[in-house]
Amino acid sequence: MTREYHASAAAKLAGTARTILDEKGSTIFSINASASVYEAVAKMDECRVGALFVIEGGAPVGVISERDYARKVILQGRASKETKVAEIMSSPVISVEPSTPLTECMQLVTVRRVRHLAVVESGRIVGVVSIGDIVRAIIAQQAQTIEHLDAMFTGPYPG
Repeated sequence: MTREYHASAAAKLAGTARTILDEKGSTIFSINASASVYEAVAKMDECRVGALFVIEGGAPVGVISERDYARKVILQGRASKETKVAEIMSSPVISVEPSTPLTECMQLVTVRRVRHLAVVESGRIVGVVSIGDIVRAIIAQQAQTIEHLDAMFTGPYPG
């Protein structure tokens, strides 16, 4: 898939980060920076997610993912029960506002090579938009376009 395709698909993408949150809800899976990496991995398993936002004082300060665990703990021979989340989390958090257009969200996940965007309002995280959420929005919008075109070309001729 080329960058041209991403730009083309994103250019036609309607909606905002709020649109996605309204559909999926605003559940945020998070952990403190002082927790152990072991606790973070256990929580990811419990919540069935691949990443947790690291929250301090209500504000997102980082993200810890399965990828961080694999690269920064396992491959470096560290002990997950002794290593703190703060030591391996990815920071800063890439964030958007609820009013951010999905086209901009798509560009951010593509250019910044991240899978999760924190949706932040007044300095507090209010939800998460993932690359999967954006892809589902593209697919839903393309399905609507196909339905519309199908109805236009297969419907009765107006005349």
